[in-house]
Amino acid sequence: MSNEVQGPEQGNELLTFPAWHNLIPPVFFLIIGPVATLLAIGGVWYYFSPEYTDVGYMPEQPIPYSHKLHAGDLKIDCRYCHTGVETTAKANIPPTQTCMNCHSLVKTDSPYIQKVTESYETGKPLEWVRVNKVADYAYFDHSAHVQSGVGCESCHGRIDQMVEVHQTEPLSMGWCLECHTNPEPNLRPKDKVTVMGYDINDPANKGDRELVQQQWAERRPIAKKPSPPIHCSGCHR
Repeated sequence: MSNEVQGPEQGNELLTFPAWHNLIPPVFFLIIGPVATLLAIGGVWYYFSPEYTDVGYMPEQPIPYSHKLHAGDLKIDCRYCHTGVETTAKANIPPTQTCMNCHSLVKTDSPYIQKVTESYETGKPLEWVRVNKVADYAYFDHSAHVQSGVGCESCHGRIDQMVEVHQTEPLSMGWCLECHTNPEPNLRPKDKVTVMGYDINDPANKGDRELVQQQWAERRPIAKKPSPPIHCSGCHR
């Protein structure tokens, strides 16, 4: 056994941290911390936003109903089923009677149509699940938009191509404000509101485009304020 005794200097070396340890606080607080915070904010901003949580929402309905067949192939106008969209705040879900106008004679042997018939005969409505819905704390009037020439597909997408309807737009405040700030790209003549696949920039629709631009130019001076509204009370009443 060695009797050599360590000196004071040798003992102190065991408690000395390497010089690079001094870089840990600035690296953590100036680089890692801010980067992690920005990533967390970005993740919450996207994954908790309607763009991620709501777009693509496609609930199961009590009866499979193909908009592609009815609105697309058969060319049934949106307003035949969604009455009141031009005159009231809501688009209205069609009652069973509307379905029976055709299906009292068409595909009556289908098990799905038999459910419709049962609903009609018993008076118990079909519990359709709403797909597109603005938050309860925001006021939305369908008639105001339809009467202004905003096409159905601007908000609901190409319904005529959907076998099962799903939400295509986030319907968020930012998304609405984009249109309210610059509505012209979404405007069309009122008689074209329900036309799917309508493109006002198509050369064939040059007359429509000029008409909409003229109407919009005339409307803004009369309003004497931004129209449509971009202030809080316009939607939060």
